[in-house]
Amino acid sequence: MANGVSIRGEIEREYVVFSDNANDDPAGRNWLYHPQFPRHWKREPLYAMAQWVNGLTFRKIQFSTTGRPVIKIAEIKGGISGQTRFTQQTFDESVRIRSGDLLFSWSGQPETSIDACWWRGPEGWLNQHIFRVTPIDGVDSTFFFYLLRYLKPNFVAIARNKQTTGLGHVTKRDLENIEAALPNLSEQRAIAHILGALDDKIELNRRMNETLEEMARALFKSWFVDFDPVRAKMEGRDTGLPPDVADLFPDRLVESELGEIPEGWEVKALGELIELAYSKALKVGDRKGGSIPVYGSNGQIGWHDKKLAAGPGIIIGRKGNPGVVTWAHSDFFQIDTTFYVVPRNTNEELPFLFFALTAQDLPSVAADSAVPGLNRNLAYMNRQLVPDKLVIEEFNHYASAIFTRRHSLEEGSRTLAALRDALLPKLVSGELRVTQLETALP
Repeated sequence: MANGVSIRGEIEREYVVFSDNANDDPAGRNWLYHPQFPRHWKREPLYAMAQWVNGLTFRKIQFSTTGRPVIKIAEIKGGISGQTRFTQQTFDESVRIRSGDLLFSWSGQPETSIDACWWRGPEGWLNQHIFRVTPIDGVDSTFFFYLLRYLKPNFVAIARNKQTTGLGHVTKRDLENIEAALPNLSEQRAIAHILGALDDKIELNRRMNETLEEMARALFKSWFVDFDPVRAKMEGRDTGLPPDVADLFPDRLVESELGEIPEGWEVKALGELIELAYSKALKVGDRKGGSIPVYGSNGQIGWHDKKLAAGPGIIIGRKGNPGVVTWAHSDFFQIDTTFYVVPRNTNEELPFLFFALTAQDLPSVAADSAVPGLNRNLAYMNRQLVPDKLVIEEFNHYASAIFTRRHSLEEGSRTLAALRDALLPKLVSGELRVTQLETALP
């Protein structure tokens, strides 16, 4: 008991503690607007710590096929895609966003939409339901980003309390009512440096993965679209490939329904090569735990404790963002807005099929409706060039090595993210001091 009293005393001296007792807070929600921070940190409304500029409500007449992208929550989560809208018009500079801007999405499905992020895409215009956030002088922007991430459970709970028809909101009034706190600027920067170093490494791994996939994609294009080895042999040039690999390619192009193709290669309907199998429904709340990645139309969206298919595998967006092709390194679960690809013969063709499917214009066979969907039967009619089996096996050898390296980098990033997520609430709440962390590190 003595130890318990001592610990409580230390907590009460160090932190401003708010009770969840119903007598103190009849609604039982005091913690939502009064999160825990050290006593010596400067306390003020969260809204006062930054400038918050909301995006615009765009009209259909303002959209065009070219111009700057309109950045919605879909772009924040999945990047620029075939569903992104563009505009040639010019708007107020306050809603022009550039790479490196801090954004806060304040409306949508609470668990998946409401969050803070850095914009890493091209320059564009900000859509409604998203704030462009600029911290005031004396507030480190990177620390403020982590402060918003620390407060995400509060934002989600506030939005849930107002949730109607699946959507919830965090309003300006909520931001004004949340009492946040800041350490001095040097401590802000120290915390931001520790957490930012982990995120920088994760971002570096992401860019390396993009480069690796670009390398594999460039090889696929060279061999199976531009037919560079075949053309080199036709012109008496060196293919640049090892002799045993160069020997796998013919030295002639012949006419086909797709135009000129290497001699001996075939053109087949996509439906002869793959089956697009339907996936299963999965509630949002079931996407949080476990070690099995869950995929939706925009890529991975969470984790689960059971698999739906054995990996590696290929997932294709079916609803919402149809035609997006995603590679799953290991066993996976995919929700009902997707198809998963089942080869008609063996899994040995998966790497080749992945890049072949990304080269297909699958979004063009999406049904035109309020929620666009990929038409499976029309997709089966698309034509696909099928090279000699030995050429496919050689390409798969290169591509599989790249996929293995990408998977290793992704696993490393997951470990770094777990460390960041463990440190973030302790550092931003003041439970763990930077000096304590530095002492603990070798």
